[in-house]
Formats: sequence, structure tokens, C-alpha cells
Amino acid sequence: MKPTGNADAETVSAKITERIAALPDWRGETLARVRQLIFETDPEMQEEWKWEKPTSPGIPVWSHEGGVCTGEVYQQAVKLTFFRGAAIADPERLFNASLTGGTRRAIDLREAEEIDEVAFKRLIGAAVAANVAARADRTARKKTTF
Repeated sequence: MKPTGNADAETVSAKITERIAALPDWRGETLARVRQLIFETDPEMQEEWKWEKPTSPGIPVWSHEGGVCTGEVYQQAVKLTFFRGAAIADPERLFNASLTGGTRRAIDLREAEEIDEVAFKRLIGAAVAANVAARADRTARKKTTF
């Protein structure tokens, strides 16, 4: 991914690249591809590395005006969890996991499954738009309170 000029951002990007390289099977390829699609959709997307602890190596998170989605890797799936997934239209029905939650929705990608790239990019765009709208709403409310 493009360096942002921010040392922390470059470190995070390198960490995600290392995580992908450490997965020498379909999971690494899948995570690399969705990462590429995310940046093709929104070049202003920020990468973060969160929830690192002794029992977990951490998880890549993509953000624009707030969290857009995470990229978790499991033995049988690469899970993309959208923070505002329940509020995003999904006419192509990509969301196939975490469907009963009130806020989040996820896409579980399994070996040999291909993602509908056009529909995925629409979801990324919708998630960014939802974050931007929420930020604008919070800003407007702050200006009207005394």
C-alpha cells in the first residue's frame, strides 16, 4: 500500500503485509486481494492494527472517518466484519455471517470462494459513506448545542 508519510501508518501497513506473507495459503491470497479492493475503492482508507495481545497477533482494521471493516483470519475462513454492516444495503447478499447482530455484519470467505468484487467495492463505498454521514451528523449536533 502507499506510504502515507506517517511513520506509524507505515509500520501498520508493514505489519499487515507481514501478516499476509505469513499466510502462505489461500487465506493470505484472499486477505491480500480484499486489501487491494479496499484501496481501489477508497485510496484515502487508513490501516490500523488493533487488539494485539499475548493470545492474539492482532487484527488489521481499515478506517475512514471511523472503522469500516476488520480482516480476521481463521483456519477455515477470512472474515471481513463491517462495523456498520447492519445499516448498509447489501442487495447482492455478500453478508453471510453475524447476521443477527444489531450493528455489525460480516462476510466469511472460505477456500475456493471468490468474492463479487463489484459488490464488495459497493459495500466498502457504502460503509465509508455511512461513516462520513455519521461524522457530519455529530458535527452538526455539536454546533447546535449550547
